[in-house]
This record gives sequence, structure tokens and C-alpha cells, in this order.
Amino acid sequence: MSGFSLRLIKAPEWLAQYSKSTAQSDIQAGITGAIITLPQVIAYALIAGMPAEYGLYTAMVATVIAAFMGSSYHLVTGPAAAISIVVMSIASEYATIGSQGYISTVLTLTLLTGSIQLGLGLLRLGALVNFISHTVIVGFTSGAALLIAASQLPAVMGVAKKTSETTEPFYHYVWSLVLHPEHIHLASVTVALITIIIALVIKQWIPRLPYLVIALVAGSLSAFIIDTQHTMDYIGAIPASLPTVSVALIDTSKVSDLFSGAFALAMLGLIEAVTIARSLARKSHQHLSGNREFIGQGAANIGTSLLSGFASSGSFTRSAANYDAGAKTPVASLVMALGLALIVFFLPHLTRYLPAAAVAGCIIVIAYNLFKINEIISIVKASRHDAWVLSLTFFAALLLELQFAIYVGVIFSLVFYLQRTSKPTIIDVAPIIDRPKRPIRNVKRFTADECPQIKIIRIDGSLFFGAVDHIQQHLRKLASSLPSPPKIIVVGKGINFIDIAAIEMLEQEIHRIEVRGGHLLVCSLKGTVLDEMEKNGGLRKLGKARFCETPEEAIEIMMHEADSSICQHCTKRIFKECASKPTPIEPVVTHIS
Repeated sequence: MSGFSLRLIKAPEWLAQYSKSTAQSDIQAGITGAIITLPQVIAYALIAGMPAEYGLYTAMVATVIAAFMGSSYHLVTGPAAAISIVVMSIASEYATIGSQGYISTVLTLTLLTGSIQLGLGLLRLGALVNFISHTVIVGFTSGAALLIAASQLPAVMGVAKKTSETTEPFYHYVWSLVLHPEHIHLASVTVALITIIIALVIKQWIPRLPYLVIALVAGSLSAFIIDTQHTMDYIGAIPASLPTVSVALIDTSKVSDLFSGAFALAMLGLIEAVTIARSLARKSHQHLSGNREFIGQGAANIGTSLLSGFASSGSFTRSAANYDAGAKTPVASLVMALGLALIVFFLPHLTRYLPAAAVAGCIIVIAYNLFKINEIISIVKASRHDAWVLSLTFFAALLLELQFAIYVGVIFSLVFYLQRTSKPTIIDVAPIIDRPKRPIRNVKRFTADECPQIKIIRIDGSLFFGAVDHIQQHLRKLASSLPSPPKIIVVGKGINFIDIAAIEMLEQEIHRIEVRGGHLLVCSLKGTVLDEMEKNGGLRKLGKARFCETPEEAIEIMMHEADSSICQHCTKRIFKECASKPTPIEPVVTHIS
């Protein structure tokens, strides 16, 4: 463990090559990142049900810790849309949004999330993220996007949102506005629409500009012009203070209640961060360590929970902007955090003039960016099973507690995976007689003739407990369709492993076939499969003589047992060994005069 600890604290690779030009690039990228980050993290704090300053605190702390504890040079960690709404969904079950108890619950949830992530990293369990497929993430983020957008409708419409101890279903917001259109505040709607339209136009036509910052400024100016009577809601000034120690607010009595949600939140955060880091690493040709990213994310969430922050993850928008702005090392993230600290300390009243409707408009644009319609269409077209997983995850996100949508997606994706793997492909194969080497190929694809006595099949897929029934039924059906005694050759080059349950099944079927005087031989197994069967006693149990190295070897053995009377009436001559069998009897043709 001590050696691993030393690897965590040793000087990073980039430090030895750090130069003046590198520093200039990092400073420029950091300043750009701070400008882009400001409106986003305020919006994400509101999505999470936290005061605006907590978004800034989270960005300051998480960005620096994750940058220097992780392995990616460009990943920017901090508040993220999907993470924020999951935080709100979980914490609002235990306390009223906006209350001190709610803040305490969020801090506890964040500490627990970070501890899980750090533990997974230290245990080198990075492979766990592979169990949450891309399809599940797309379905979840699409559902979360709709929830985020719907939750901002009261602010867009200028209607005070009633907080409660539980999160309202997404359709509650829409339905309440349909029932009470007289409550809609036209000035708020106008400001929100101006913000949304400007953000979308700039993002479409001049994507390099900080479109959210420009849209937020435009929305604020339009509010200043339209709202002369000051009837709109404003964010208000944030405290002119840096993150403070919040250990006293953490409520350890809620750990058991929050664990399930924290685990889902931890996995979602890790997947987002690792996915973003990998996508940027492909561009920068940087080597990543998945376990180091786990450790960095875990340490960042633990740090933010102790310093007045909430759960965070990698941000694709800010990370991509960091890379595009020329960042070379994690120092850019440090500059970004210092920039936010200066804004908080010297310009705390800046947010006083931010209309809630304009911020809500920015959040809706963020939600729109989360809804990847092209990816949804591609998934639906690609696979029926993936389409089902996508749909189930999406509707679970809308109709269930949000954190459970991830579990729903994972469970169903595993169910469909097991359903596919439990039915390995079994293909009839035979030699292609018009080719010199007579290669064994798919009968249907190559319209190949088959021997009437010897049946050759190829199994593509693993022989494990879940596939035993499917394979056993096929072998029994095959044996009953062949002339007695049945002769079956299984080509196993597509088999990746054979477990104990499959060995027992093969033993039963070999016995059943041999009782009838027939044979079942297996050939072309991979060396790793044979090694494993040697270890678990499978070869000894089934008999090494029943395993051949090549199909030709198995065919030669079977031909020694072939019924000459059947061969005498066969004109196909499928195998080379057929030449040693009796000459086919020509059919008698009777001429009728």
C-alpha cells in the first residue's frame, strides 16, 4: 500500500517539462475557463437545490483536487447537469429544498459518493464502469434533460416554485401551468426566450464564443429594459467569502439511507468523468489511468463535501473548452479555480442582477445540449435490445426516483445481454468439395452438401450455465434426426470458455449418443479453453480422446465408424476419406418403349 501511496504523491510527468510557453497557454485557458464556468456552476447549483455560491465553491475545490489527483491533463471537474439533478432527486427525499437540513443531506451524500469512488479506485475496480453501457447513459441523460428543462418552467414563467420534501414528477410543472395560465409573468417569459434564442444562435454559428455568458448578459440587459418595476425574481448577491469548512454539517446518521443513491451517483459520476477524459486523451495522445481518475474524482467529492460543495463530475463543455483554449497541464484548472475565487471575493454582487428567468433559460439550453437526438436515433436503428434499454431507462428517469433509473438500465441491459449469450449461434458446416483443401464452411452461405451420416456443427459463443439448456436441446434434436448410430462433430473455435455446468451437459449427451452406438467429438478448441478444462478436470471427465485438434482429425475418426451401406448409396463424396469407401451404386434407369 505504501508503494501505491508514493505513486499518488510523486511529481507529475508534466512538471519536469514545464516551461514559460506552457504556463502562458495554461493561464490563457484558465481565464477562458473561469468565464465559461461562472454561469454554468450557478445554474447547476440551482438544479441541485443548493444556493448559488455552493456551485462556485464546488467548482473551485473539485476542479483543483481532481486535476492534480487524476491523470488527465484536460478534464475539468465540477458541477454537472445530470449529477446535479440526481443530487436534488436523492436529497429532497429526506429534507426540504433550501433548508439547512437539505444542505446537510447533500454534503453527507457528497462525502459518501466520494468515499465510494475513492474506494473503487484504491481497489483498482475501474472495470465496474463497463457494466453501465453507453445506451444506459444516453437514456438516463435524455430523461434527466427533460426533467431539468421541466423543473425550470416555473422560473421561466415567473411562477414561484413551491418546494417540498419530495421531488415533483416532471409533468407536475407543466400541468400546473396549464391549469393556471393567469399566473404567467410575461416579462419573465420574454427574458427567458431572449436568453435561450441568443444562446442557441451563438452556439450554432459562433461556437467558440462563451455562448452562455453572452446569453446571460443579454438576458440581464433585457430584464433591465423590460422590468422597470422590478417585479421579476433575481438570483441575488452571493457571500463574499471563499469555501468554508463544513464538517459540522455532515450528518452521519443518514449514511445507510443515502448509500443506494450515493452508489448510483458515484457510478454515474465516474462514467461521465472517464468518458470525457478518454475522448480528450484520444485528441491529445495522452496516456490515462482509469484507476487514477477514480481516485481523483473520489478525492474531489470528499474535498467538496468538507468545504461547502456538492457532488461533481467531469464537465464535457468546460473540459472541451479547456482543451480548445490551449491548456497543456492541470495548472489551467488551478488558474480557472483562482479566477472564480477572485470573482467571488471581489465581485460578489455580480449575481444580484441576474434574473432567475435568464438563468432558467441557460439551464434549459444546457438540458437541450444533454438531449442527444442523433445518438438516440443511431441506437434505435442499431439494435432492438438497445432500443428497449434506452426506452426503459428514459421512462424510468421520468417516472421513478431518478437514481434508480441507472439501476433499471443496468439490470435490463444485463438481462438482454444474458438473453443473447444464453443462445449461442449453432451453425451447420461442411467441407466445400470443389476447393482443393476442402475448407469447412457455413452450409447455408456456401450451399454446401452434407454427409448423410456425419453432422458437423460450429458453436459461436461460450458454453456456460446460462447456455446449457439451449445447446442440450439442439444436440438432442440433432441426434434424433440422424440415422442410428448418430455421429456429431462440434467445431469449437468460436467457444471462449466451458464451465462446469456445460461439462456435465456434454457428459450427459455423450453418454446418450454412445448408448445408441454413436459418437460426439469436439475439435478446434482454443488453447486457453483446453487449459482451463485441464485445471477443472473437464478433460479427464469427458475423456481426452473425444477432443481433436482439427476437424480433419475428427472426420477421419468418424469415417472409420461410417456405415458402408450408406456410403454405397451416397454420390456426394463429401470427405477425402470417401474415396476408400465402396463405389456408389449408380441408379438403375428403366427405359419404357
